[in-house]
Amino acid sequence: MTYHLYLGDPGYSSWSLRGWLLFERFGLTADLHWVDFLSDSVAAQLAPLAPARTVPTLRLPDGAIVSESLAIAEELATRNPGAGHWPADPAARATARNLAAEMHAGFTTLRSDCPMNLRTAYRDVPLSADLEADLRRLEQIWAHARATTGSDTPWLCGAYSAADAFFAPVAARVAGYGLDIFPEARAYVAAHLADPAFRRWRALAMARGNRLPWYDRDYPQTDWPGPTPLPARALQDGTAENDVCPFSGKPVSDLAEIDGHCIGFCNPICRDKAVADAAAWPQVMALLGS
Repeated sequence: MTYHLYLGDPGYSSWSLRGWLLFERFGLTADLHWVDFLSDSVAAQLAPLAPARTVPTLRLPDGAIVSESLAIAEELATRNPGAGHWPADPAARATARNLAAEMHAGFTTLRSDCPMNLRTAYRDVPLSADLEADLRRLEQIWAHARATTGSDTPWLCGAYSAADAFFAPVAARVAGYGLDIFPEARAYVAAHLADPAFRRWRALAMARGNRLPWYDRDYPQTDWPGPTPLPARALQDGTAENDVCPFSGKPVSDLAEIDGHCIGFCNPICRDKAVADAAAWPQVMALLGS
């Protein structure tokens, strides 16, 4: 009963972030397969999973292929009814589904003008009339969802739902380009940046993948607006406080200094994702706490 999830570069692939959150945020596991954006085309790399041509793509335990994010959400909810992808209340569930569908089909100017880039942040980004219209629409539907569902959480329809997973890359765009939005909408964006699952994905983006210059924009750069990570750096030499990697359980080979502790990992990616944001990883924090 293994899910196989095919994902693109975590720094840039907004749809892959959605697909990953539909597992990570709802207690589901999958074998992850990374598609290299600098290798052959995505479609060519996914040829064994035809008719899939884009990421994320999910191969279900029974062999069925699902390659649309909204379909992945619905199929996971159907097969895992207790996971909580959609609200239990019918009205809130309808609202959440409507939000996810509008995100799936809309906001084309925001997508094209502000492609997701989790490895940098910009300021002084000019707003076209169409981009401003997208921002005002976000404010409207987010406020409507919270008001009509009576959400008393940071999320749109009560508990975190698939609708929030769909808007996570939107939050990354609003924050990463310093786009001006109403305070209530700004708080929703901040909730995404502080969400441990989102932070883990961004840490993966800092640890793996290549800079793709076609995502760059010619705006002044600034610091990433999310929570400040613990002080950390890779080490060439030292003695680890732990014998096995906190992620894999394998013997350590790569070292990092994290908040004054020398922690060992089994490979550079494990090390670098911890260095990027140690507080996002319970496995690392357990070592620091001990």
